[in-house]
Amino acid sequence: MFLLAMETSVHACSVALYHQGHIYCDEVVAPRQQTQLLLPMIQSLLERCELRMQDLTHLAYSAGPGAFSGVRLSAAAVQGLAVALECPLLAISTLEVLAQGVRRMRNEDQVCVVTDARMNEVYAAAFVWESGIMKRIYEDRLCRIDDLPKLSGSWFLAGNGVGEQPVPFSLHGRDSSAMPSAQDVASLAVARIEAGSITSPEQALPVYLRNDVWKKMPGKNCRDARNE
Repeated sequence: MFLLAMETSVHACSVALYHQGHIYCDEVVAPRQQTQLLLPMIQSLLERCELRMQDLTHLAYSAGPGAFSGVRLSAAAVQGLAVALECPLLAISTLEVLAQGVRRMRNEDQVCVVTDARMNEVYAAAFVWESGIMKRIYEDRLCRIDDLPKLSGSWFLAGNGVGEQPVPFSLHGRDSSAMPSAQDVASLAVARIEAGSITSPEQALPVYLRNDVWKKMPGKNCRDARNE
């Protein structure tokens, strides 16, 4: 399996390639530059691994929720590649990707992901380590911080949605700088492919969790929202 994964939902741009149990990843923090960086980074990674685009057998992307232009970029890129290469693809929740990264970096068993959705709201989900992968205990949601579900046990909080604000459950640590990576998109996608899960190109859509956000933002117009 040659699987290409991409993540552009935050201020970083990352791409990863999985082959024979190994994941090769390139990433760079570059706010508002993902559109210019994504395809050159993909080509560079393929060349470093001595592969061509036509060698790819699977694709995966971080589908959101996240920055609107960022999740659209990955969705459009993977959709175009999937059609051109006749390649199956996987859409992975950005919150799930972030939780998987926290597990990889910190070895945490229970992770609540809370990322900034603006307008005093957050994107949130919770995951537990089970059978070699982070598995969700509730679906991604858009809510206020004080409406986060009450969780039992002690949790690690990851994401830029909460600073030192209290949450309605017990914490043993937090990391507001944690960001999703294509490396974890790849590992999650491989597990799902092995379980028989595939997304059709027509379903490769960005996940926003909020409709018509630009209409609700004071002083913003449609062009401004596209640039977020």
